[in-house]
Amino acid sequence: MEGDNNALAALRKAQPRFQGIVSGHRACLGCGEALATRLVVETCGPDIMIANATGCLEIFTTPWPESAWRVPWMHSLFENTGAVAAGMEAALKAQGRQTKVVAFAGDGGTFDIGFQALSGMLERGHDVLFVCFDNEAYMNTGIQRSSSTPHAAMTTTSPPGRNRMGKRHLKKDIISIVASHHIPYAATASVAYPSDLRQKVRRAMSISGPTFLVIHSPCPLGWGHDGAVSIEVARLAVQTGLMPLIDLERGELTGAMPIRTPRPVTDYLKMQKRFAHLFADTSEAHTELEHFQALADHNIEKFGLLGIDSQSQDSEGADTVQRGGMHYA
Repeated sequence: MEGDNNALAALRKAQPRFQGIVSGHRACLGCGEALATRLVVETCGPDIMIANATGCLEIFTTPWPESAWRVPWMHSLFENTGAVAAGMEAALKAQGRQTKVVAFAGDGGTFDIGFQALSGMLERGHDVLFVCFDNEAYMNTGIQRSSSTPHAAMTTTSPPGRNRMGKRHLKKDIISIVASHHIPYAATASVAYPSDLRQKVRRAMSISGPTFLVIHSPCPLGWGHDGAVSIEVARLAVQTGLMPLIDLERGELTGAMPIRTPRPVTDYLKMQKRFAHLFADTSEAHTELEHFQALADHNIEKFGLLGIDSQSQDSEGADTVQRGGMHYA
């Protein structure tokens, strides 16, 4: 019996895993977006077509004449990825094909420049999975602030100084805005919790109609941390309550990953140079840290992240996901 199990394990190990995006691309070391993309594409499987907005992912995977993609892939602009994906879906439907269209964009092509086309795609009900890799700034063009950039973060266009402690405005609540379109499924995910991420991709792929996933994806260059700690940084965003991992169906909250013991927001912020100015010994810096903690506390209360089931953990060290009274590892 043991020999049979060993033979089966060896056979599984020898079987090639589907790779829709392969190594050799030019992402930075520790790039959260590269890891998130690989997880999404592997989970989707080979029968997909991708519309990819301008941005880091498009640049580092397709330096002419090379390409890291092994599935049909189309480069769209910052502002029209939703429209391009909708057109691809309509064409496939007219041909009677079942191939799923998946749209990829960063926060610039989702929260900002591309939002109009995204909203139209959602409102019209196209059968597209739209994935936003949220690295919280325009990283490819010089680390400029976007509406996804957190409050008080330093970017090249929101430098801290005497009159302001980094970005003045709050991060846009994109998941609530998208969910208000009453689409079948929308969710948040993190590269620090790959099982949860894969599960949400599978859920979205099983649904006919528009679905949306925003994946928190650390950027060592823009956030100012070593590439070796990208996963640790991403995990702290979840454990502090700053990045709630939630599911919404038709605009209603249906699941949230509980937090066993919330970490103070300073544990997350101090690992990133973009927040270094918040640790100066000034009243302004202290006030901004209090604001951050208040934001995290609000998320914990709003989404009920301290649930009665928050004592159990899955194999990744993550708290179990509570959805409608059921538990998903």
